[in-house]
Amino acid sequence: MEDCYKILGVRHNATAAEIKRAYRLKAKQLHPDSSGSETSAEFRALVKAYEILSDVRQRSLFDESFFMRASGSRYSRGRRSEESFDYRTWLLAREDEESRSKLIFFDLMHNREDDAVAEFKRMSTNYAGFRLAKWFTREDFMDYGFILAEELVLRQEYYDAFVLLEQIIRMERSFAYFKLFFPEVMDLARSVLRQHLDGKVNDELALDSWERALELGFGAKDDACFLHKMAEAYRRLGDERTARICEEEAVRLGG
Repeated sequence: MEDCYKILGVRHNATAAEIKRAYRLKAKQLHPDSSGSETSAEFRALVKAYEILSDVRQRSLFDESFFMRASGSRYSRGRRSEESFDYRTWLLAREDEESRSKLIFFDLMHNREDDAVAEFKRMSTNYAGFRLAKWFTREDFMDYGFILAEELVLRQEYYDAFVLLEQIIRMERSFAYFKLFFPEVMDLARSVLRQHLDGKVNDELALDSWERALELGFGAKDDACFLHKMAEAYRRLGDERTARICEEEAVRLGG
């Protein structure tokens, strides 16, 4: 049995966020669309390893069968050295924006997703102009920002999820990083915009999201959908004139 962790290049106690990022990085290198070659055995092994480690039950079964045979001593030694300095405690003791931003992604990478989302919400609410992207490399922000957006969607924090996704989409438009995984980013944003804003956030925030989405290149069909939703929201707010303008534009786009 091959070591799935070794194939992905992560520690055996890697978090879901670390596994997702490692998979994306390696897949971009090995995928036939990127390498120009036929699907290789190495790529197939990578996909299989990711399927195992991204599923809680399969990962548990793999750990039991693989690491029981391999003896966990060398892995536990590695963990002790990593934990000699409590980085999270150090971050928690600081109130500057950089430390709190790094705390969000640290918690996201260490199975503390609820804490990561709560701190992100606190910072977004209490600090005007708060931007996670300011404190990370472009690649780190895009990777972990997308994972944070997924967590926000799971917790029905749809507006905040869209704001993060919008930043990632604009970054990708300026310089491709996600590449073959970019449709996942667009699909998540599309799902939020089409299915999860109506009745879940107030009309002003929903309108803000749909208006900004019109600049992100989703396509005529999606844009027409957003415009119809905008018309409904403007009508609820008593602005019939703007509602009609939105509907007319939606029809012009074929919606």
